[in-house]
Amino acid sequence: MKGIAIGLSNNSKEILKRLIKTEFVKDIYIAGSSKEDGKENERVQVQKPREILLKKWPEIDLIIFIGSIAASIRIINSFLTSKDQDPGVIVIDNKCSKIVPLIGLHQSNTQNIAYQIANLLGGEIIETNNSNDQSLLNLDAFGNQWGWKRSGKINDWSQLVIKQAKNEEIFCKQLSGNNLWKTSESAKIINQIHKKETKKPDSTFYVSIFENHETTWHPPVLWVGIGCERNTSKELITNSLNNFFEAGNLSQKSIAGFATIDIKKNEKGILELAKEKNLPIKFFSKEDLSKIIVPNPSNVVQNEIGTPSVAEASCLLAAGEESNLLEEKRIFKNQFGAVTIAVAESKNQYNPTHGEIHIIGSGPGDISFLTNNARKGLSRCTVWIGYKMYLDLIKPLKRNDQVLIESKLTEEKERCSKAIKLAEEGIKVALISSGESGFYGMAGLLLELLQKIKKEYRPYFEVHPGISSVQLAAAISGAPLMNDFCSVSLSDKLTPWSLIAKRIEGALVGDFVIALFNPQSIERNWQLKSVIDICLQSRHGDTPVLIARQVGRENQTKKFFTLKTIPFKDIDMLSIIIIGNSKTTLVDEIFLTPRGYLQN
Repeated sequence: MKGIAIGLSNNSKEILKRLIKTEFVKDIYIAGSSKEDGKENERVQVQKPREILLKKWPEIDLIIFIGSIAASIRIINSFLTSKDQDPGVIVIDNKCSKIVPLIGLHQSNTQNIAYQIANLLGGEIIETNNSNDQSLLNLDAFGNQWGWKRSGKINDWSQLVIKQAKNEEIFCKQLSGNNLWKTSESAKIINQIHKKETKKPDSTFYVSIFENHETTWHPPVLWVGIGCERNTSKELITNSLNNFFEAGNLSQKSIAGFATIDIKKNEKGILELAKEKNLPIKFFSKEDLSKIIVPNPSNVVQNEIGTPSVAEASCLLAAGEESNLLEEKRIFKNQFGAVTIAVAESKNQYNPTHGEIHIIGSGPGDISFLTNNARKGLSRCTVWIGYKMYLDLIKPLKRNDQVLIESKLTEEKERCSKAIKLAEEGIKVALISSGESGFYGMAGLLLELLQKIKKEYRPYFEVHPGISSVQLAAAISGAPLMNDFCSVSLSDKLTPWSLIAKRIEGALVGDFVIALFNPQSIERNWQLKSVIDICLQSRHGDTPVLIARQVGRENQTKKFFTLKTIPFKDIDMLSIIIIGNSKTTLVDEIFLTPRGYLQN
């Protein structure tokens, strides 16, 4: 994103420094006199706002003003052209208590960016648009969240939005692409059309690969197979593609990528076309292509390169299972070469460079323990995936345009695979862990699966750290983790018990404070007793022990015991156990492992 932030007074400098650390802002400025123009102080440039915008307006996506709304409007007024071309504009007050998305709420994604900034910096969003007040679907913008591209005249979309604001019926006819959006609260008032035609075309938008509808969102589901003579010009390939799609009434906005044989990895015309359109190319071997049954095999192609089809076979192979050959191959020739084109429609979208996975550590329970960084990640994502109990805890933060996908406790791999699949389709996904996602959470498994995907096809990911239950257990009891400590999970479903026991023995040798996760369940009812017996071999029976249960939740409890008095029957999977080391004390229910300051 190409964004700038302009402070309208020196009081905005601290907010500017925080904004420059986000992905939304690349340059920061403070409004200054002509005598100060061009000066820099800690990356803050001093310049007149109008002079900044004269240079930056054509190339930026976002402007954030720190200061007065009235002053901001006066500054941008002469630059405004149309909502499809203007950058988004957000105004923030000097205390960062109020955040106002002003321009480009839909087209420039300003509304969502404002939510992210509000969650990150702790401000309150002020909105007045119809979509927010009435929980309506942003008809002319929501498809961006689902990896789609929009076509149709601006005026047609505006008329549709106006009809929606007047509570008139709005219809949708979806012919392709992911339909998970229909489950959002915002989408439930949209009438879904399943018939061939509608009686109200001026009140209808489409989700389709076709070009003949006036207001359409185009999902990326078309794979273009290309075969060509060596050194065929990019111009011929481009013109052929244009003619091919025009004849089939297909939209190039629905192209997911190109596909061809691997001997074309250095074919300049194909590479230049893919780069120009910012689309991926999948290359396949002649052996793989030969396995695909096509309607128009060629003996000539077979004799020349060892497979009967390139264009048809490669687009079908790229489109994957349950795909269909939408348009059979056509050959285009001129004095600059020859190109063959075919198109297959995939069951699934493909737009991984637009998709993202945000791995959220949601904290131990109460929503107050969710970090601002995690809130920002949640507000960025269209789909939240997680175990139902964890989703329920953070559900108050969900907007009406966001979708929840619930799963069961033991379906971790399925959860991660679903998140990756949706991100590959071009959707921003939040994968929810309780506590800290990197402590026995979803981060490790998700990243293991991502490592199996080639880097160039891998969606962006970000891990948002959370507060672990062991941190909260320590906080409500005192400071038992003040010095070196370790954590060990007693679940032997993924780690052999012999290795768990060895880790406990090593922690005892090092005199670590020990935190025990997953201490005991109905199925695993002997491991905790075994660990305590090992501890008693080297630690005194009076060593203080904390048993905290349901930390951060409504039924939170903390109880203190010693190694020799632990009540095994009262401990379950909702419990966290912290075992003190040789220096740990328990005085008046203050559980403490001294750091050693008073000894110096």
